[in-house]
Amino acid sequence: MALIKAASKLFRERGIDGVGVAEISKEAGLTHGALYAHFKSKEELALEALSYGLEQANARMYASTRDGMPDLGAFLDHFLAVEGRDDYGSRCPIAASASEIGRQDKAISARFAEGYMVLARAFERHIAANQPGSDALARGMVAVAAMVGGLAVARGAAKGNPAMSEQLLKATRQLLDELMLAAPK
Repeated sequence: MALIKAASKLFRERGIDGVGVAEISKEAGLTHGALYAHFKSKEELALEALSYGLEQANARMYASTRDGMPDLGAFLDHFLAVEGRDDYGSRCPIAASASEIGRQDKAISARFAEGYMVLARAFERHIAANQPGSDALARGMVAVAAMVGGLAVARGAAKGNPAMSEQLLKATRQLLDELMLAAPK
């Protein structure tokens, strides 16, 4: 488990292709050979690390619930906070790796899509409850895309224009509220 935790953190911080197996092993407090004793390849480890990160993100989403559904307001407040923007290593692996996953193998892409849909389905349930008759799944998918994209752009702008980055986080949060609560057209 130490290898998976270390890989998950490092992959979110620097990307799958930006970290070598020696660094992962060192972070986990193990030897380089220990990694290959547990995993056939770096790709197999990346798949497990992504799965672990998604499980952690889902646990955070469901940490606060209302009537058995995640409190998406609390989740979004956490997700789109400045602290979340600046913390790559322990936050959402989808936001940390969205642009990189397309360059990985099919299994990693499939797991990414599966994790994305877990988030989208949570939003779908919330939207369906507030907007009967809407295409709640489509709105949920767009909500997650806006959430992830807003965070990704805010991260990209944070060093060069921190005020704009913070404004984007707030605007994304506000628009997600509108999307989730607005009546369908």
